[in-house]
Amino acid sequence: MSISADLRQQVRKRANCACEFCGVREDDAGAALTIDHFQPRSKGGSDSFDNLVYACPSCNQYKQDYWPMDGQSVPLWNPRNDDLAEHFTEAENGQLIALTIVGAFTIGHLRLNRSQLIAYRQNRCRQSEAQQLLVRYQDVIASLDYLNDQLAGVVDEQKRLLLQQQRLIRVLLQQQRRS
Repeated sequence: MSISADLRQQVRKRANCACEFCGVREDDAGAALTIDHFQPRSKGGSDSFDNLVYACPSCNQYKQDYWPMDGQSVPLWNPRNDDLAEHFTEAENGQLIALTIVGAFTIGHLRLNRSQLIAYRQNRCRQSEAQQLLVRYQDVIASLDYLNDQLAGVVDEQKRLLLQQQRLIRVLLQQQRRS
């Protein structure tokens, strides 16, 4: 059975246009990604929405038709059902570190620490830091604009008070000359 265009679009949308295994986005890959059967059809998997995963060509190629059939083999991390943070953490250098046996097997089988993915994660981290700095700068600029408006208000009030003071001094000087 072939997967309909509508079902492909649903899987793509659910994945937010990114590989559900490694996180590479379509924009970065320069093309739409592939639809993978988490449980391969050759191993009894279906074309159901819950069994379909949006995957980059590399993750799809490395996964191939892996499916633990004997009950002894380690399963792959399932991005549809398993919590990412339970199985992996990302080191500062961009490498994924396994927290579980499933995480370690998945990193090895899908080669999730291949040099291109490490560079991708490092770049994503730098972009995130730059975005955070931009937000901070925007907050600082907004604060400075607010303070500038407040200062302008104080200056206007000082000018008003100086004019009042000048008028008062003139009145006092006129009264003094008359007396």
